[in-house]
Amino acid sequence: MSERAVLEVIALGVEDAVAAQAGGADRLELVTDMAADGLTPSAGTVAAIRAAVDIDLRVMLRLAEGFAAGDLDRLARVVREMRDAGAEEFVLGFLDAGGGVDLEAVERVVGELVGCRWTFHRAIDRAADRDALRKQLDGMPGLDTYLTAGSGAGVDDGLPTLLTEAARSGEPGYEQRILVGGGLRLDHLPTLLAAGIDAFHIGGAARPEGWDGPVSVAAVAEWRAVLDGGS
Repeated sequence: MSERAVLEVIALGVEDAVAAQAGGADRLELVTDMAADGLTPSAGTVAAIRAAVDIDLRVMLRLAEGFAAGDLDRLARVVREMRDAGAEEFVLGFLDAGGGVDLEAVERVVGELVGCRWTFHRAIDRAADRDALRKQLDGMPGLDTYLTAGSGAGVDDGLPTLLTEAARSGEPGYEQRILVGGGLRLDHLPTLLAAGIDAFHIGGAARPEGWDGPVSVAAVAEWRAVLDGGS
């Protein structure tokens, strides 16, 4: 690969962010409340992290557990608050009751993200039809990444899907980078890298003490070393 693989680490606060950068993370995903699988952090947290590190960060836009968008006016206000706090990249993903992409919600939020890059998150792993979702979002301004495990159950179950989608890179709906996360382990990396996948997302794997503990510089550094071809 001509460029090193991207390592994205979940950060809940400034301590996490500083440790992740020190360990070699390229980018942060900023969230709060992992008991709800990650919700939008406060604008104050975003501003503090932005001031503390100089790597890229993407802010989660998710107001409640699940993949329903909820109040679109509130979401739009949150986007503006996050942008005022220094956020320039985002993470989002909304499904309707039938498991299809909620285009109305996505388009409303993306309308607030002019000039911003964003990730469609693991809602794709809960979609009724992944291929249809990708094709419906094809050409959406700013969409450059899908965060996915290939399955709602995690990378162990989703690996065949990830490899299939990687092989379709460049086709309509498949131009975006695959960012693998969700039960990702170090032993998955050789197969994923060999398939041309070059972006990886870790949360619990960066926290030896669990979600109640902070990001570990050493844990992040281990992932960085493996991705860079070390041991």
